[in-house]
Amino acid sequence: MRYRLTFVAGVAVGYVLGSRAGRGRYEQLKKSALQVAHNPAVRNTAETAAQQSRQIAGRAYHAVSVKVGDRMPDSVSDRVRSLRTRNSDGALDDDWGTSNT
Repeated sequence: MRYRLTFVAGVAVGYVLGSRAGRGRYEQLKKSALQVAHNPAVRNTAETAAQQSRQIAGRAYHAVSVKVGDRMPDSVSDRVRSLRTRNSDGALDDDWGTSNT
């Protein structure tokens, strides 16, 4: 429910800002957002956060699987295993949607 409320609030704010500001302001906001998104400091911070979250998720999965044992659903085990496979370089290759670019 919290996510629905957040989504609806975001749509409402976007609609109000978009309808009042007009196309020129929209283009200006879009350009600013792209500049922020392409900023190397922002990208590095986002990549660091993604790597840390992967590590924390892996530790959490391990802790839960130790406590749960064989009762862990195969679908969860398979998904985690598929996300953390090694590529040809021996490095962890994941499917979390992050990139180093």
